[in-house]
Amino acid sequence: MGWSRLRHWLTTLGVATASPAAFLVFAAYAVAWLLLDPASLDWHSLATLATWFMTLVIQRAEHRDTQALHAKLDELLRADKIARTELVKIDDEEPEVIEQRRAADRKRDE
Repeated sequence: MGWSRLRHWLTTLGVATASPAAFLVFAAYAVAWLLLDPASLDWHSLATLATWFMTLVIQRAEHRDTQALHAKLDELLRADKIARTELVKIDDEEPEVIEQRRAADRKRDE
């Protein structure tokens, strides 16, 4: 697997953890654990499940905030005739590509 495919897969996985399906996977895992090995469900196990659940909640909230921010910025880019409209689609790029683009823009502005 090439680096670009790995980066794309990691980005896709990050977005997937913000989806409602991630909570269904979590619930299915917790129920399966309870049904298949209830004796191993101790305080440490419950703390692990709580940590995983909170991670999903935080990821979902962050994703919502990021999407709202992008929607607002997209609207500003469309409203400003001087702005480069190709930036509206930059959030489809991998994070490394966006960082390179930002570095090049900062260098150009110096």
